[in-house]
Amino acid sequence: MIGKGISYGAITVINAMPCGIGSTIGITLRTDAVFTPTGETKDVGIRNDPSENKEMARICVSETYRRMEIEEPEGWLLNISSDIPISRGLKSSSSACNAIVSSVLRAERFDMDAIDRILLGVDCARKAKVTVTGAFDDACGCELGGLVITDNISDSILFQDDIGEYDVLIHVPKNKIKKTGLPLEKLKGISSEIEGLIETARTDPFKAMTANGRAVASVSGIDNVISDIALENGALGAGVSGSGPAVAIVLEHGDAEDFIKRTGLTGLLFARTRGMQP
Repeated sequence: MIGKGISYGAITVINAMPCGIGSTIGITLRTDAVFTPTGETKDVGIRNDPSENKEMARICVSETYRRMEIEEPEGWLLNISSDIPISRGLKSSSSACNAIVSSVLRAERFDMDAIDRILLGVDCARKAKVTVTGAFDDACGCELGGLVITDNISDSILFQDDIGEYDVLIHVPKNKIKKTGLPLEKLKGISSEIEGLIETARTDPFKAMTANGRAVASVSGIDNVISDIALENGALGAGVSGSGPAVAIVLEHGDAEDFIKRTGLTGLLFARTRGMQP
């Protein structure tokens, strides 16, 4: 049986690396995974970036079979396609883990609730060493949509809210930032500043994402000028997403086209916020 899994992207409100508390907003960029448990070899195809390491995908398949207590087939085919730029801070790994886990579960007609699926994907990301924080906040944002605030140490959801529909423009530089190249000590050094944004995120997530992005950019050496331009031209919030280098810009619904005309910015990726899923 063929199994199809879907997950989405997210942007950062609070980076979890400094203090273990993270917050994200789900967006409409999408990852699709199609799993076919047949054949003589185990093959992974990543259509949007064939050069990417495929070990995380293999771990997701193996761990999902282990959790189901079903023997993994000797051969299978997994095809992944995503709108989410990889290693730019837009939760591509979390989205892929969610989608792959779902595709395997559906191929085997095995039921698992959303939080258990998320936790399984998070465990796979940790085993694959593609996350520093455990990425529970990222995985929840991708799967559940809306605004989420999580404790990534205990893997628990602290707050959820459906913030409504907004336009999102994303500036995506060509360079990638791998987790092995992050300035972890410097990021931990701004923990008190980031902790101070947690309550703000509940009531004004766009203000929190702007302040978080500025703080992360300052210690990571990421150019934050796009955020400044965006805020000067009517953005509700703008900041470095995740560990960067992508910058997310949140606008009123329907304002993206006029914003681009006002600023003259080019090459921006368009999405919308994604409502909280039941």
